[in-house]
Amino acid sequence: MASAALTLSLLFSGINYGQIANNLPHPESVVPVAKSMGITRIKLYDADPHVLKAFANTGVEFVVGLGNEYLSDVADPNSKKALSWVKSNVQCYLPATKISYIAVGNEVLTSNDSSSLSPYLLPAMENIHTALISLNLHRQVTVTTPHSLAVLDVSYPPSAAVFRRDIAKKLACILDFHCKVGSPFLINAYPYFAYKADPKRVPLDFVLFEGSGIVDSGSGLHYDNMFYAQIDAVNSAVEKMGYAGKVKLQISETGWPSKGDTDEPGATPENACKYNGNLLKLLNQNKGTPMRPEMNFNVYVFALFNENKKPGPTSERNFGLLKPDGTPVYNLGFNLTGLGSGGSSGGGGGGGGSSDGTMPSVSLPGGNPPNGYLSINDGVSAIICH
Repeated sequence: MASAALTLSLLFSGINYGQIANNLPHPESVVPVAKSMGITRIKLYDADPHVLKAFANTGVEFVVGLGNEYLSDVADPNSKKALSWVKSNVQCYLPATKISYIAVGNEVLTSNDSSSLSPYLLPAMENIHTALISLNLHRQVTVTTPHSLAVLDVSYPPSAAVFRRDIAKKLACILDFHCKVGSPFLINAYPYFAYKADPKRVPLDFVLFEGSGIVDSGSGLHYDNMFYAQIDAVNSAVEKMGYAGKVKLQISETGWPSKGDTDEPGATPENACKYNGNLLKLLNQNKGTPMRPEMNFNVYVFALFNENKKPGPTSERNFGLLKPDGTPVYNLGFNLTGLGSGGSSGGGGGGGGSSDGTMPSVSLPGGNPPNGYLSINDGVSAIICH
């Protein structure tokens, strides 16, 4: 029963497939593993041709990524690079591979290079959308961009949340774009980072979906986990901008590391198992958040594999559900189909070039800035956790 429940829940969510590693299996070997886990949605940080070809005719729905390093080129209105990128990284794989979204950039507005990159974000999104229109693909592929929770100025209580003033205008324009094209607003939500930043005041059971919860003093709503509180903080901020009910929110990343440095409390296999196991059980209930009980949102767990070449603290290399050999990092109850003999991809960046040899897609870290995550100062067990 445990395995069935978890597999069912993954059918309603998705997984991030990062490849910043030199020891991962070839994508063809990953296909049966993904099928055995019930994964129906995969988010990439590039448009890796090996992955997109391997998953052809599987029915798996993809989000492909256009890296931050290409924003300025694609944003140029006098250039045909946006059209070239869509032809080489999306159109050539359709319809065999189901590509539903293009994620333009990653956490651009809060990245270390935000001052230089952010002016290009919306123009790049618009140009990619225009390219999709010119190819008559805009009805099956839409354009979006993921944000970290650092876009919030106030994040607690959820009802008081607002976007940062310095980027509010940019976010309003992006929300306008989402309304226009019908694409979702993507947020990377990590209760782990809130706990890591203040473990003495943030209850571990609350971030692991096992606490009694807190009551929002502004709305009176009860939150029994931080994940929902983070989502509703974003919902509140979006509502205050005047877009309530106009834009769909999706969670492009969430997860928990199984290993960390000495200054990374909570990064253990036991806690990772509890977080992801309880998250999947929660999603299996198919309920919305306290603020949006009718909300039906997709959640992409981070990540499929541990990635041994990711920069940063030890935790960044240990968010995977699986080891590179395809064995579970901890037991979530899946009856996994083992890796075949496809061999190692041997790639360090998980990239691979475009089919025309121009503007190759290179995967980016799925990491997040250390600040800006929801910290809550107030005050269902996992399925199988060995």
